[in-house]
Amino acid sequence: MKKEELVRKAYDIAKERYAAIGVNVESALKKLQDLSISIQCWQADDVTGFENLSNLGGGGIQATGNYPGRARNVDELRADICKVLTMVGGKHRLSLHEIYGEFGDKIVDRDEVTPDYFKGWMQWAKENGLKLDFNSTSFGHPKSGDLTLANPDRAIRNFWIEHTKRCRWISEEMGKFQDDPCIMNIWIHDGMKDLTVNRFKYRQILENSLDVIFAKEYKNMKDCIEAKLFGIGLESYTVGSYDFYLGYGAKKQKIVTLDTGHFHLSESIADKISSLLLFTPEIMLHVSRPIRWDSDHVVILNDDIAELAKEIIRADALGQVHVGLDFFDASINRIGAYVIGIRATQKAFLQALLEPLAKLREYEDEGRYFERLALLEESKVLPWNAVWDYFCMVNDVPVGEDYIAKIQNYETDVTSKRK
Repeated sequence: MKKEELVRKAYDIAKERYAAIGVNVESALKKLQDLSISIQCWQADDVTGFENLSNLGGGGIQATGNYPGRARNVDELRADICKVLTMVGGKHRLSLHEIYGEFGDKIVDRDEVTPDYFKGWMQWAKENGLKLDFNSTSFGHPKSGDLTLANPDRAIRNFWIEHTKRCRWISEEMGKFQDDPCIMNIWIHDGMKDLTVNRFKYRQILENSLDVIFAKEYKNMKDCIEAKLFGIGLESYTVGSYDFYLGYGAKKQKIVTLDTGHFHLSESIADKISSLLLFTPEIMLHVSRPIRWDSDHVVILNDDIAELAKEIIRADALGQVHVGLDFFDASINRIGAYVIGIRATQKAFLQALLEPLAKLREYEDEGRYFERLALLEESKVLPWNAVWDYFCMVNDVPVGEDYIAKIQNYETDVTSKRK
């Protein structure tokens, strides 16, 4: 029997099995098809970017490993993204950092950047069925230091305020061009390595900087603010903590970004979803995999991502939660890293969409907690993988491990030739 016939046969059996517990598989597949994941461009080149400035690194950003074949320019990065898209189902987005503009030979400092340097990206995205999201870039610059938007030095602070304002302008033009809001994320590494006595002062400065940045309202972009537990070399104090951004987001009605690597390892990111949804308009997710710290490992289908997806579905919040990825592993094939991470995220949401939620809610409402726990356990071994294989097949992307050979061939033919 051909693989396609096996996949279809297994899917038909799975559909009947799920129907028996009140789950509409076709409805779940439709929602998965509509789930648009914002794919991070920086996995392809190890967060290097294409500007012609003296990039100093730092600010909590570090891609580890030296696997050959990283993208060295805009054309190579686009080619890699196009290859990735042939191996994942659905329609997705691409998230750009400001340092990925098409600057050519020009030296364009970050307080001088304009939408013109991203027009090529807008056109390319349109031609390839993608929507764009955007990020300001405060790290890896001679003026980064330990403090940017929270810097008491007015000249340095104003430099980064101007940079961030221009990034919002670029995002507005992207959203206008693609007729869909561009989600613009602000993350800064600001903090201190050791004991800090002026914590209030720096947070007050950051609040004022954000007020200036957000003073102009736009219609075609959405603002996100992202917290972090700590940065490399800034372990003792983070100005933009979760508490700070949660308070600011609730007060100013801004989207709060939850990066799954930016919290203590014992914290449940899933548990934050229902609280945030009560007080902020939407949520942005940056999904990565922390190992002992914010290491940005490739996303895999583990308990953390599974519970996060389930909580979003249980809260009926797919329309309010934007899903983006944020990992950058330079130790393995970068195209493979993309495909593993995107597919793992989709698998987590498929599992969540196939949960017998109506029956589980009924048990909970009636106080039948044994039945609730029993069904939660049994649902873990329902044939969701047969539904996943069918999703891949109807999207004309590799089923199962078939993508491994395709990535190996791309490495042989393309990325291995990059010196």
